[in-house]
Amino acid sequence: MKRAFTLFIFLLAFLFSGTGITQEKSDKFDLGKMWTFEHAPADYFNQVYGFKPDAAWLNDVKLSALRFGNGCSASFISEDGLVMTNHHCGRGYVTSVTKPGEDFSVTGFWAETLADERPVPGLWVDQLINTVDVTKEVQDAIESGKTNTEKAKNKTDKIKEIEAKYKSETGLQCSVITFYNGGMYMLYCYKRYTDVRLVFSPENNIAHFGGDPDNFTYPRYGLDVAYFRVYENGQPYKTANHFSWSSNGAKVGEPLFVIGNPGSTERLKTYAQLEFARDYQIPSRLEGLNYMAEYLDKYIQQSDEKRQKYQDAWLGVMNSQKVFKGQIKALKDPVMMDRKKDFENHLRAIVNSKPELKSKYGNIWDEIEAGCRDYSKIFNELAGYDAGGRYSSRYFTATRMIFRNKTEDKPVKDSLLEVQYRNIDPEYQKALLKFDCETILTKLGKDNAAVKSAFGNRSADELVDYILGNAMCVTKEGAFRLAGMSKEEITKSSDPLVKFFVDSKARYDELSTKQKEAQARIEVNAQNLGRIIFDIYGTTIPPDATLTLRISDGEVKTYEYNGTLAQPFTTFFGLYERYYGNEKKSPWMLPERWKTPPPEFRLETPFNLATTNDIIGGNSGSALINTKKEVVGLVFDGNIESLPGRYIYTTDYNRTIAVDSRGLLEAVKNMYKAKRLADEIENGKIMK
Repeated sequence: MKRAFTLFIFLLAFLFSGTGITQEKSDKFDLGKMWTFEHAPADYFNQVYGFKPDAAWLNDVKLSALRFGNGCSASFISEDGLVMTNHHCGRGYVTSVTKPGEDFSVTGFWAETLADERPVPGLWVDQLINTVDVTKEVQDAIESGKTNTEKAKNKTDKIKEIEAKYKSETGLQCSVITFYNGGMYMLYCYKRYTDVRLVFSPENNIAHFGGDPDNFTYPRYGLDVAYFRVYENGQPYKTANHFSWSSNGAKVGEPLFVIGNPGSTERLKTYAQLEFARDYQIPSRLEGLNYMAEYLDKYIQQSDEKRQKYQDAWLGVMNSQKVFKGQIKALKDPVMMDRKKDFENHLRAIVNSKPELKSKYGNIWDEIEAGCRDYSKIFNELAGYDAGGRYSSRYFTATRMIFRNKTEDKPVKDSLLEVQYRNIDPEYQKALLKFDCETILTKLGKDNAAVKSAFGNRSADELVDYILGNAMCVTKEGAFRLAGMSKEEITKSSDPLVKFFVDSKARYDELSTKQKEAQARIEVNAQNLGRIIFDIYGTTIPPDATLTLRISDGEVKTYEYNGTLAQPFTTFFGLYERYYGNEKKSPWMLPERWKTPPPEFRLETPFNLATTNDIIGGNSGSALINTKKEVVGLVFDGNIESLPGRYIYTTDYNRTIAVDSRGLLEAVKNMYKAKRLADEIENGKIMK
């Protein structure tokens, strides 16, 4: 490892020296610090922090961490299966176990006894048990293909084969993970726990204090935590691997580690790929998010029933909207883009300086750029045929599913149709249908042959009413009638949505083929690029985030903002300052119990903190630990300056935001009076 680190420094000295064609220079940690556990840089940790974790330390930490059901992180914090994650990760599950007459978003929830802990149907947590390097098997399969499309298919088939083999042999949940764009492939096998029960959840107003205005900001005052428990055979799960609790919290400058599952970064992508994301992919996502944010903001204010049903969706949309706005701002930042270009130019120079590399890989960047250019030519038209995408109405998606299955001679499963119409809200679906119609008309135009044939010259509002009055899938009964029709009957249908799919099929299929060809061209060459990067740097740089377990190093550190310095820690005093300073108005309202804190509640207790650890979405719920494997915080967000972190990691202003371990315990013990939970947190086990 020491030799690899020395080589890494030597290569970086070459890579980041000399004169580039851009003003901004890339840095050795632009690619981040999301280290995999199988290649954790112990020598680097020792050099920077004077702390060198051994194999036992790393293994215990790995087994103490969890992946939470909906794409978040979590961890065991007691030997009796107590699980800590974020409130915003568990919020939907909390809602799902609410009984008639209850509203835990307003009152919070605390299980006084073990018997009161509520089973959460459909919730699971995964514990990473084993990893296997399967790089050679996958790369050999890819190289056996003759065309880009064939190579992509061979890769997919080999991965499915490996996953099925290991799942059959181990009984674990096994997935092949692509690292370094294909420079490395690792099989990750997880033990899945499916009996998970709710233990504690605070009120929304304190968990998400400050709402969207404070989201991705700092200083921060949020109790974004929820506690669950894993059960096995009807009893609390006994585990030897769990984090202990720090009563003293973190200190400025000491080494800290985020242990969690960062979702997705794009730090290894080429300049052309980033331009494509900036000009096409992200604007497309923002169209849907902007529409839904505006609609839901008004919709949930119509009644308590709608607020309770849709507030989780609204909060999720608002969060995503802010993320993508930050990302597109980063991609329009010439400083960041210059740094990315500088890295690419130097990497290309290394390849071009060696004849054997140049002949094999010299055209990779041009091929990726050509693939992005081909995709960009059809992107908007293809998006028009898919209408609202992930925000399509169920009427549109049900009709499309039936049509495509019928034309491909596949059965339409009754169970899938039942899901489409379960708990359907006609008013909400009408709003989604309007977005479908607006997208079709904007992307394709009224002169598009399929649009004219199926919808005439109607405006979006007129088209919504026309579809609601004439499309079969507006009702479940109509959808089942459509599903019962033959292929020939469907192709002759006067149903406007069916007619749109019939008349657009030939063009849609043509565009889909071109899309697959462009994506295969990009993917295959991106894999080759990953192999180059991996061959040069090996594991001395971390791979992009893949929603798999990582360890990220950092420290509590202030930064310049708003003409001053951000405080390393906030306190409960600051919470009340923000509450009163905003005249107690939404979204800075406090739950009833918090309005008059009990005398034993210590307002000076550190509440939130800011660190330099490298995180991204998916890290929500990650434990922030010290070298003693003690929890000093619970990661729940980044500051607004962290949003470019999808593409580049810097520490000038980028900060991880966490709930302080001292604030977490103070709230449970002295605000909620949850003595049983407080005792378990402090002692790492259920106290009799």
